[in-house]
Amino acid sequence: MADVNIKINGKECSVPAGSTILQAARMSGIEIPTLCYLKDINAIGACRICVVEVKGARSLVASCVFPVNEGMEIFTNTPRVIESRKTTLELLLSNHKKECLTCVRSGECELQKLARDYGLDNENAFAGVKTKSVIDDSAIHMVRDNEKCILCRRCSAVCEKLQSVAVIGANARGFDTHIGSPFEYKLGDTSCVSCGQCINVCPTGALSEKDDTQKVFDALNDPDKFVIVQTAPAVRVGLGEEFGYPIGSVVTGKMISALRALGFDKVFDTNFSADLTIMEEATEFISRYTEKKNLPLITSCSPGWINYCEHYYPEFIDNLSTCKSPQGMFGSVAKTYYAQKTGIDPKDIFVVSAMPCTAKKYEAQRKDHTAVEGLYDIDAVITVRELARMIKKSGILFNLLEDGEFDAPFGLGSGAGTIFGATGGVMEAALRTAYETLTKEELKDLEFTDVRGVEGIKEAAYTIAGNEIKVAVASGLANAKKVLDMVKSGEKAYDFIEIMACPGGCVNGGGQPIQPASVRNNCDIRALRAAGLYADDRNLPVRKSHENPDIKRIYEEFFGEPNSHKAHEILHTGYTVKSKY
Repeated sequence: MADVNIKINGKECSVPAGSTILQAARMSGIEIPTLCYLKDINAIGACRICVVEVKGARSLVASCVFPVNEGMEIFTNTPRVIESRKTTLELLLSNHKKECLTCVRSGECELQKLARDYGLDNENAFAGVKTKSVIDDSAIHMVRDNEKCILCRRCSAVCEKLQSVAVIGANARGFDTHIGSPFEYKLGDTSCVSCGQCINVCPTGALSEKDDTQKVFDALNDPDKFVIVQTAPAVRVGLGEEFGYPIGSVVTGKMISALRALGFDKVFDTNFSADLTIMEEATEFISRYTEKKNLPLITSCSPGWINYCEHYYPEFIDNLSTCKSPQGMFGSVAKTYYAQKTGIDPKDIFVVSAMPCTAKKYEAQRKDHTAVEGLYDIDAVITVRELARMIKKSGILFNLLEDGEFDAPFGLGSGAGTIFGATGGVMEAALRTAYETLTKEELKDLEFTDVRGVEGIKEAAYTIAGNEIKVAVASGLANAKKVLDMVKSGEKAYDFIEIMACPGGCVNGGGQPIQPASVRNNCDIRALRAAGLYADDRNLPVRKSHENPDIKRIYEEFFGEPNSHKAHEILHTGYTVKSKY
């Protein structure tokens, strides 16, 4: 594509033809503020924060949608531009719930930052009637407060374009416009899959996860409760961002020490139960592949995906792995094997999950996740953001902590378990074990690079023990839809499919630290966090699930072998057909 020559603030520059002014400015080292714009997802020119002057134009133009052309002269910071942005911010604040001191997004709110950057000195400049709204807390995983909504429509764009769910959008018109569900249904009454991607992209505090931190604090302060916590692999590459570490930093040791300082009786690693999942799932795959039954096998680790499948693709339920997710398996073994081993009554064991995922809150309340009758496998789920708030509230100086180590017997996880947090990781972990199980040979090269990367859909074929195994990996439910539709039509035939609800996998889960659009638009947080997990995998002494000595021990002492009757009773689950509407 040919370049065009333009001027930005008097500086001559050359940019690719077809670029928007916003993109051209960024290439020239100039940051234009935005609120509604989200790269590749939402470019609608609605918020008017990104307006600039163009020589010869009769009015200011929205830089996020206005293309450059040869000889264009652009001005991004004239008095007219500054005054326009300031007025727009004042108008937004006129219809905004100004509870910044108590808002969960205080200090991380994009609207708040812009108000500060542009020196707003009167937040009530256009005080008057406000759009009426009510708080919607009907969903298991999140709360919507439309009094904090600025109608940027990032949330609805993500829900429709990335997730192919589209249960939220703009309702009504004019001053009464608000974000809601069709027919004004509460979110909890829709086919929302609890992925939380809408929370991640919201520029204000209009969307937030349901906070379960007090529930966890109460358990920690209950002398009759033995409180244990498990931490998912993606938590260790997300949590550091809450304390100033670069995106993708691995902070496992400090995370463990922080959890121990919070008062947990035991700190365990979900990587252990990820390895357990692989033992069950790889065995399940080999059995199905041998019998040519219910193929392709589709992974079941992502509760957002499971919810989506039950709502939108029930015809694939028989293809789902019957394995519980690593979170579910951990809770199951905690209240059976661990309770038996320690002599603690299961009802006195309180299991907390620290997860990168809001859908895990939904999963924890599934009626089929009860290995012990009358008890849920998981008692509370907190996101990475909630964990960070607990650490800060408790006065723990995270950055000064020495590195701690996980507790036995669920403290050792393999590199295969670690990479569960990135798209393609479950597939790669399963292939490492399936290869050595089928061939009885040592796998020399452990890295299945064809299924790595942040692409939405990846395909590969591997010859294992003389058999060609065709696999696919999809992340983001819109991509899952594409893959499933191709399988339904007969266009594609796979033996094994990994699906993660969140684009990029758990590293981009709905419970991860919030990164503003200014970061999301200019770097790939998914790739940065995933790189941390792959580095962790390379540095671990055990990199295959079936070589984890603690996994071997739990089968010797309790389950017997993978997919045994006992394993099915405790580690496996079933699914339910749900309505789309």
